[in-house]
Amino acid sequence: MAAEVRRATLDDADHLGEMILEENPVGFDREWTDDKVVAWLERQGDQSAMLVIDDRRHILGFATLDFDSSEPEECSFSSWIRERNRRQGFGTAKPNVSLAFAREHGYKRIRARLPQDNEPTLSYLSAIGAMVPLPSPGTRFELPVYQEGDA
Repeated sequence: MAAEVRRATLDDADHLGEMILEENPVGFDREWTDDKVVAWLERQGDQSAMLVIDDRRHILGFATLDFDSSEPEECSFSSWIRERNRRQGFGTAKPNVSLAFAREHGYKRIRARLPQDNEPTLSYLSAIGAMVPLPSPGTRFELPVYQEGDA
């Protein structure tokens, strides 16, 4: 079944909270209630976004792009896919939409941290074209927002 990448809405809060509880994604240290997810979505405003991969039955994964006032030309990126939906091509669509969002909002860089000893994430990042330095604790990676020849 085809899936679409779209911006999350408040109606997705319960599905996102359920996914966080089921999957225990890296970076989430506890259960997220619907209210906590709604607050996160509302706090993002126009300069940030949460994207979901939706197959019209389930949320298969999500990504966040968050604005950082200390680095106004870059945003942070995080991405998660349900374990049962990995290696099916769903995750590779998120960076394309994320990069388009970053361009539209004038960001020059998308950065994030690579979790330590997380080979599946390293493989994923390589597949989407992220520039990842040698892995070490706290490694940061960068997705190129503009390709050669872009203005």
